[in-house]
Amino acid sequence: MNLKKVLAADAVWVDLKANTKAGILEEMVDRLVAAGKISDRETILEAIKDREAKMSTGMQNGVAIPHGKTDSVKQLIAAVGLQKEGVDFDSMDGLPCTIFIMTLSPIKRAGPHMQFLAEVSRLISQPAEREKLLAAKTHAEIYELLTGK
Repeated sequence: MNLKKVLAADAVWVDLKANTKAGILEEMVDRLVAAGKISDRETILEAIKDREAKMSTGMQNGVAIPHGKTDSVKQLIAAVGLQKEGVDFDSMDGLPCTIFIMTLSPIKRAGPHMQFLAEVSRLISQPAEREKLLAAKTHAEIYELLTGK
């Protein structure tokens, strides 16, 4: 999957401010609304929180992949944010998360969502790649690292 087709430069942030799980989810959704990527804030936030309530999307190695399915979106929407101080996200390894990859997809379209997660997982599975992301100082640097642009 070509990440440039899914990930827009204005949906990548180096400076998430929230310091709680709920805060990160709300901040990322709010930034997607501000960027014009989504419009139904409440429905989307509810879908993400409902998924998170079933099982934490805090993975390991400082990565969380909050996601939700809702017909409030017509196609896969993705966003990436960093909160370099780390946030307790109930991750599998118990460590704080610093890299947040959010996806939203229509209820009946799992294919693009899975392809995106596979591609991003491949990129961030390497410690050196995670370190490069966390060293980024601008939104553009993150976007370039993820898309190769």
